[in-house]
Amino acid sequence: MAVALQIRDVPEDVRDVIAARAAERGQSMQTYLLELLRREARMAANVDILRRSAHLRIEIPEELSPERVIREGRDSGFAIDRSDTA
Repeated sequence: MAVALQIRDVPEDVRDVIAARAAERGQSMQTYLLELLRREARMAANVDILRRSAHLRIEIPEELSPERVIREGRDSGFAIDRSDTA
């Protein structure tokens, strides 16, 4: 069931930004703000999932770090790339 929310004392400059963003998207302020609230609620749910699964995280060995793998590929190419060109 949907409920009504009301926000008081919104500064004019904030209201102007919201109105402009809504207009850029061809939306009413109501629709734009409802989408913002829905997105915030989804992000909160995602954060909750990440918190609950934090104990499942594993350490990645330094030799497999994304930075190192990318650097190797960028600087010297991967072994598979070198064998394909021979």
